[in-house]
This record gives sequence, C-alpha cells and structure tokens, in this order.
Amino acid sequence: MISAILLAAGQSKRMEGSNKLLFKYKNKTLINYILKSLVKSKVSNIIVVLGYQSKKVKAAVLKSNKITFVTNSKYSKGISTSIKCGLKKISKKNVGFLIAHGDMPLVSKKIFNILCSSLRNKNKEIFVPVYKKKVGNPLAFKYSMIKSLKKIKGDRGAKKLIRSNKSKVQLVKMKSKSILID
Repeated sequence: MISAILLAAGQSKRMEGSNKLLFKYKNKTLINYILKSLVKSKVSNIIVVLGYQSKKVKAAVLKSNKITFVTNSKYSKGISTSIKCGLKKISKKNVGFLIAHGDMPLVSKKIFNILCSSLRNKNKEIFVPVYKKKVGNPLAFKYSMIKSLKKIKGDRGAKKLIRSNKSKVQLVKMKSKSILID
C-alpha cells in the first residue's frame, strides 16, 4: 500500500488574502487537477491536509473514496507542521508514501505512478523527481523514513532531511517539467 499526503493548508501569502488552491484554471479549481491525478494513480489513499480556509477548500475538493481529510491547526507555523499532521494518518501497512503540493496542477498520474514504482522496486528510501538536473515535487519516502520526517521543523519541508541523507536518496528522472511548476 502507498499513501499520498496532499499539502493544502498554506496561507497563499503572495495572493493577498485569496486562496490559490481555489482559483479557477480552465474551469476547475486548482487543487482538483492534482487530486484527479492522484485519484487515478496507483496510490491507495490520499490524505488532504487542510489549514487556511479549510472549510472552503474541503467544500471545493472533488469527491472520492480514496480521499480523507485532516486539519492542521498549526498551519501558520510552516509546511513541516502540515507534513507531520499528514504523517499521523499513514498506516504501518504502507510500503511508503508520497508528499505532494496542492498547487501543482500539471503533475500527472504518470509521475505519481513512476514514484510508486520506485518505492516498490528500489533499495533506497527517498525518491526525488528530477527534470534536467532540477529537483522537483512530489517526493516519495519509504515508511522507514517516517520517524525522521516527524522531526522536521519550520517552513522548509523535507529539503534538509534529503540533504542530510544523500546515501538514501534515489533521483528519479522525469520527462516532464511539471514537477517544477506551481
């Protein structure tokens, strides 16, 4: 089993009070593009971490049996709090899990499936998508990394953890620059 944590708690600070996840892009709310890709992928379940404007975001999200919600009351303290909030819902039955951002509408089902396959087949523990030598998102982690991820702090996400565990990292080449675009 492989789960996905979809980070959807951010305050959209650069958007001056608007929530970018709720913006319409080609007649759909932004968050639903990545959710649709996740639902169609090999991911078993999707944990959507809400925070800023949680009721509005939850109401706008497409419906699926794969989706569960968790609310991060500490979302204003940074992305690490949302990751940790999502990790609480990861089952020990998981081979691993993905961490994805709700504001990346161009990430396809194919990218999620490549990362899922990497989790099942490789002897590494962290899988980082790369396009033309640039690191992107979503990230994938074996379940064995959960304790380390629970220790991250601030608004840095997992970058510091990845840098300090280079021997555990597998770069996964992608053919799409969508892993770089939010």
